[in-house]
Amino acid sequence: MTILRLRGREFRPGEFAIMAVVNRTPDSFFDRGRTYGFAAALDAVNGAVDGGADIVDIGGVKAGPGDEVSPAEEIRRVADLVAAVRERHPQLIISVDTWRAEVGEVVAEAGADLLNDTWGGVDPDLARVAAKHGIGLVCAHAGRVAPRTRPHRIAYADVVADVIGHTADLADRAVAAGVPRESILIDPAHDFGKNTWHSLEVSRRLHEMVATGWPVLVAVSNKDFVGETLGGLPVDERHAGTLATLAVSAWQGARVFRVHDAASARTALATVAKLRG
Repeated sequence: MTILRLRGREFRPGEFAIMAVVNRTPDSFFDRGRTYGFAAALDAVNGAVDGGADIVDIGGVKAGPGDEVSPAEEIRRVADLVAAVRERHPQLIISVDTWRAEVGEVVAEAGADLLNDTWGGVDPDLARVAAKHGIGLVCAHAGRVAPRTRPHRIAYADVVADVIGHTADLADRAVAAGVPRESILIDPAHDFGKNTWHSLEVSRRLHEMVATGWPVLVAVSNKDFVGETLGGLPVDERHAGTLATLAVSAWQGARVFRVHDAASARTALATVAKLRG
């Protein structure tokens, strides 16, 4: 299994990395704009670091449908924050959640270490940006749908096989483009181009993704499939379900965990590590 290397840090098989979410968006499904302001976003980064985050993932566009956000506006929201975080936390691994190469170029110059492409390679130039700057890339499966859309009645013959095929292909293409192999992750992207059944199936069979050898990132924190699985719980009541899903994912070999609450995730994953011995 591959050693993951980001910003000079190594995460070996069996070691977990916490990726904390900080959204500079006014309409995030979880915090509903709480960290949209620059000072609030920077405070959230500081809190995540205090809570044990290894990586902070900064986003400037809500994942779901909503108001159009131009590349220029996305850059305005995230680039200065990346630069400020890099100055304040020189050793922190900074990720930026974007599918746009032009945004990736600016944030890489500002100090980002990882480009988190949650929409599955819709802009192939993003990998070339990561290669140019020698930084990492997340290769995700979003069902080949357009960014910020929710497909109706999407279907797969075998969702896990589709996820593995697509993410592994993106990872191989990234290597061919020059992205460092040890800085590439694959992500099943729960709820992206998937219904709840698909997301549950991916969770149950995550070990099949792990078996590819690529480090696996899971982003399940407070997502809809967690709430629907537990009878329709609202966002603010999905924390326990999130921790359970993180534990199941870690037990199967996932390596990076994108979460809203770094401290509780750190505790849950430390427990898994002890149980696994």
